[in-house]
Amino acid sequence: MRQRQFAVLALIMFLAVAAVYGQTGVHEFINYDDDVYILNNPEVTGGVTWAGVLWAFGNHASNWHPLTWLSHMLDCQLFGLWAGGHHLVGAGLHAVNAILLMALLTAMTGSLRRSAAVAALFALHPLRVESVAWAAERKDLLAALFWLLTTAAYLRYVRRPGFARYGAALGLFALGLMAKPMLVTLPFVLLLLDWWPLGRAVRRGERAAGDEPAAGRPGWPALVREKAPFLTLSLASCLVTLRASAEGSLPMVRPDGATRYGNAVLSYVDYLKSFVWPARLAPLYPYPTLGISWEAAAAATAALIIATATVLSRGRRQPYLAAGWFWYLGALVPVIGIVQAGALARGDRYTYLTMIGVAIALVWSIGDAWPRQAPARAALAIATVGTLAALAVVSGLYVRTWRDNLTLFAHAVRTTEGNYVMLNNYAGALRNAGREEDAVRALEEAARINPEYCAAQLNLGRILGGLGRCQEALPPLDRAVLCFERQNFKATDVAAAHEALANCYRDLGRFAEAQWHFSAMLKMKLNSGER
Repeated sequence: MRQRQFAVLALIMFLAVAAVYGQTGVHEFINYDDDVYILNNPEVTGGVTWAGVLWAFGNHASNWHPLTWLSHMLDCQLFGLWAGGHHLVGAGLHAVNAILLMALLTAMTGSLRRSAAVAALFALHPLRVESVAWAAERKDLLAALFWLLTTAAYLRYVRRPGFARYGAALGLFALGLMAKPMLVTLPFVLLLLDWWPLGRAVRRGERAAGDEPAAGRPGWPALVREKAPFLTLSLASCLVTLRASAEGSLPMVRPDGATRYGNAVLSYVDYLKSFVWPARLAPLYPYPTLGISWEAAAAATAALIIATATVLSRGRRQPYLAAGWFWYLGALVPVIGIVQAGALARGDRYTYLTMIGVAIALVWSIGDAWPRQAPARAALAIATVGTLAALAVVSGLYVRTWRDNLTLFAHAVRTTEGNYVMLNNYAGALRNAGREEDAVRALEEAARINPEYCAAQLNLGRILGGLGRCQEALPPLDRAVLCFERQNFKATDVAAAHEALANCYRDLGRFAEAQWHFSAMLKMKLNSGER
């Protein structure tokens, strides 16, 4: 009977995911990492080859994730550059992850209904859209798959300890790290699961009192030692990722430590707000150019401290609160902004795995607090289905904005303030649509918001030059050269700005200046090894 119920719920969940994300079959690739990961990447578009496999394991691109590269190669092997095929594979992986999460929680807790509610929240919440509808975020889906498979293998080991079962969990964890290094926090989540729901750890005073349930149960030191191989792999992944990040693209902003801390605590709170009320979502939320509101950061810090103290005080009576809360806090650490990457203040994709902890704490809390009488339970079921249906509708509407560049970037500009990165991308989409004057206005706004955003300065100069307005193009191109040099960007970026300046000076008949910038361009290209 229980297996039949699980099968019915799994089918419903698969169909719900298909209803929300099936529309991605007609979507295009997005000129926001999709070009880097797929479209303009000959090693990937060539499909699965031995040379491609070697490249995948040797290439970093700010992260070392060979499994993700191989996944994109396989998609190209099967679908070529039909974006719909890539998207539908992602939607299928998301459905598998949701069903696997339901199975795993059911096996650990024995509660199918609550596990199904958590998995449905995971499957249908609008915060998931970015990870599923964006082809370049395949790494999120693969990492979650191996996170869940590792946890399932670990559960088998816990119930029947053995070297082979432990090795299977460790091997799956290693594969997950090769999909996305965010899995480095999984060993700590396994320790949380040892606390609840697995109940492996001996609680304080149990051995001293000679409690029978403590027999055969390890203490916390033993459980930590048990995770040592996992922690070793996590450390190795961190070192590789830091090195790859240093070799990759340079950040567009360089906030100091205090600013990064302020952004981190605000992001913890903002993610929770978006979980409760998923409105005005966008593919990128930039660092505020006017800086962090320290009053808001102090309030966020106080809120996090109070929430943490509350769940700790209820640790014995409601252990799922501490397990879910610290899952959320801990799993976000690698991407909370302590190590800054690009102009990103936070990203919805980072909640793909982390919000599972919040969903667990929420669902189990409501389930325990709700009256057990039949009418009350029926009301809870109706409210749950209604909430999930509303989330599915919002997700479906948000998925539509990911159908092409112009729609997505226009949505991002409308729903965020001061988003100079999305304005730059929007300008590119406008230009491709033949709306050059609108593109100029978007780039002027991006450059006004953040004069140190080199890409906007360069693109503004290029488009003005292309429109024959070379005299207007000179100031932003000059600023682009200085900006790239000041921020120590790659020589190829500086060369691009010199080339655009040279072309403008040539068109203006100022040949001496044109020759100087052409020479500077050639020098930069030679320094970069480009011919």
